[in-house]
Amino acid sequence: MGHTEDILNDIRGQIDAQPQPLAEARTRLDLIRSSAIGFTGALRTYRSGSLPQHTFIHPVGDGDGGVVLDRRVYPRLGPEGGGETPTDITGALCALLGPAVRKVYPKARCGTSKRGPKITFGQPVDGQDPTVDLVVALTRKEGAGLWIPNLETDRWEASDPERHVELFTGGALSLRRTRRRVVRLLKAWNKQYGQPGFSSHNLTVWAWEFIEPRMGLAKALSTVLSKAAARVEAGQATKDPAGVSPNVKLLVVREVAARRLRSTADGVAEALAMDEDREAVQSALSRVFYRYVDAPATDSLAGKIAALRKPSPVTTVTLGLSGPATAVRPTRAYGDTGYHA
Repeated sequence: MGHTEDILNDIRGQIDAQPQPLAEARTRLDLIRSSAIGFTGALRTYRSGSLPQHTFIHPVGDGDGGVVLDRRVYPRLGPEGGGETPTDITGALCALLGPAVRKVYPKARCGTSKRGPKITFGQPVDGQDPTVDLVVALTRKEGAGLWIPNLETDRWEASDPERHVELFTGGALSLRRTRRRVVRLLKAWNKQYGQPGFSSHNLTVWAWEFIEPRMGLAKALSTVLSKAAARVEAGQATKDPAGVSPNVKLLVVREVAARRLRSTADGVAEALAMDEDREAVQSALSRVFYRYVDAPATDSLAGKIAALRKPSPVTTVTLGLSGPATAVRPTRAYGDTGYHA
């Protein structure tokens, strides 16, 4: 294992979810699902997002899941029925969940998020108080997947969250392990910005698309970043891997997203190029994961001049220069002709 992977594992030790809050999130989601299955017309419940994919990072936030309703029980509900919007059915489900959950968590409250009821518990564990977001999903008459609410627009949208979990947790054990570790690193990197550029789902889709079997952690992270950067720079879309939802949206304008991805990809590539020099790796990764990796004490003007004299190219990321990342050709020491005995 090289220094790049070693430092990335150090970061993982800082960002991975703590066992007790994570276990509590699972318990709370299971309680909500067991209550929701008693709702009229409920066919099944499911887990989605970070819990089944093992991609939660510290602190533990929302545990995501859903309850699937039989559209035959609600013939007026949804775009293939009478056109009823999701607002009233969400309120009815919340009226069931609130009292049921308060039998276990007396301070629990049921509000709403974008996709359905949002349950808060008012009972922290190790300083963290995981919530539960439950999607009110409706079976579709035609096409794959489900109808899920957008309560911000009071409309229904097609999606397949169950298929997403199946895809993102598929493959050999070693591939799944690498994929989820990379996703956690990407989440931590993305959250460093005041305005994150990418949804967790977007980062997970890229990891699922670009990571191949037998890739190590550092190589997998570098590959995802470089391929994602190339896609966004080219203005190409990231499609829903289930083939049901619209294309995955960026959270910032494309130019900003592309610049962030490219500078980060260059920083990780720089670390890998100097993998035998721990100080150089630390310097490169401190500019990528700046909340988690301190710059080395010698990361000064002299250190940057020394980097320029290395035989391998460096980028403006290593030199701490602003603007788009650009390769900088190495220099020679005075009197070096390039010929060696």
